[in-house]
Amino acid sequence: MAFPYLEAVVGFMILMYIFETYLDLRQHAALELPKLPKPLEGLIGQEKFEKSRAYSLDKSRFHFVHEFVTILMDSAILFYGVLPWFWKRSEDFLLFVGLNADNEILHTLAFLAGVMIWSQITDLPFSLYSTFVIEARHGFNKQTIWLFFKDMLKGIVLSILIGPPIVAAIIVIVQKGGPYLAIYLWVFMFGLSLLMMTLYPILIAPLFNKFTPLPDGELKRNIEALASSLQFPLKKLFVVDGSTRSSHSNAYMYGFFRNKRIVLYDTLIQQCKMEEVVAVLAHELGHWKLNHTMYTFIAMQSVMFLQFGGYTLVRNTKDLFESFGFDTQPVLIGLIIFQHTVIPIQHLVNFGLNLVSRSFEFQADAFAKKLGYTSTLCSGLVKLQEENLSAMNTDPWYSAYHYSHPPLVERLAAINESDKKSD
Repeated sequence: MAFPYLEAVVGFMILMYIFETYLDLRQHAALELPKLPKPLEGLIGQEKFEKSRAYSLDKSRFHFVHEFVTILMDSAILFYGVLPWFWKRSEDFLLFVGLNADNEILHTLAFLAGVMIWSQITDLPFSLYSTFVIEARHGFNKQTIWLFFKDMLKGIVLSILIGPPIVAAIIVIVQKGGPYLAIYLWVFMFGLSLLMMTLYPILIAPLFNKFTPLPDGELKRNIEALASSLQFPLKKLFVVDGSTRSSHSNAYMYGFFRNKRIVLYDTLIQQCKMEEVVAVLAHELGHWKLNHTMYTFIAMQSVMFLQFGGYTLVRNTKDLFESFGFDTQPVLIGLIIFQHTVIPIQHLVNFGLNLVSRSFEFQADAFAKKLGYTSTLCSGLVKLQEENLSAMNTDPWYSAYHYSHPPLVERLAAINESDKKSD
């Protein structure tokens, strides 16, 4: 008998849902604790803690509902053969409009169009509730319903413009790749990653937000002095109008080689003191100086290459396609099925990457500390925790499994512990 791939995949999905729900319950119990963690007492006010607690509990309850609906839909889609039904309907649609249904690229694009419409419809209620109920209730949402749908429409248009050439290229590569298919796929995706990393902040991000140069002043001088002291090739400093959509704050950097740029959210500048903003950027520049960005990129590219290698081993496995209800072996369907069959490995890889990321965060904190930003980094981290109403109490199991950044308590403890060791 053929191996029951479909039953194994759905069974593992349900087991992972049960395990992650158990972690969610542990986290929910931690969020219900009525007191601040002792290390945060005196650093964060009771009012902010209560607001953070209410916000986190609201998001937790929403998460339980969202995940339950998601596992039901995903399991039903696989178990009841919705994917092969969609594939057949997309063929019927091509015949109806007079296009060649035997052309795999056209067939795949029609299939993806149907999937995109379905996902937009099913995701919309959750997105609306999250944005206009939960985020609005706790003072974060700043966007209008018109701006919400305008952003959604822009995203759909971008998918229509960018998606088809990429999908067509992948199909052609798989059809003609031969024994070096994994290498060709990886080279293509590697080049695409570099292209998107270059074009996204320049062409795509400005479609959604306004980027303006950081005005001359003490903040700009201090950031440029910090970058210069670390030999960071800073070319431009931008402020993005994140406040038009949310009062959450952030900062990031991008660019290759000698052309680096830093972007500050206007909410970050509003919420933190100048010294705290610089300290947060010292942490971010620590990632660059310690090569964390490069190591992460290499790790992600390595994982991608191994995935393509695994795909080449099973892409002609007839039993695998038949188990999911397909009597043919389309390229895109093969990739989708393969992603589902390696879910156990993906969870392990993601857990390992989270552990590495948490280690990098501690290292970047230590780097900023060595530059003399200990007190301002600590106060900046506390301020970001307060203003974003991030969870104050976290379950250690949940945190270890889900968080790519250590909780605030752990970060402050690590900074203080290095102080005690030096003393």
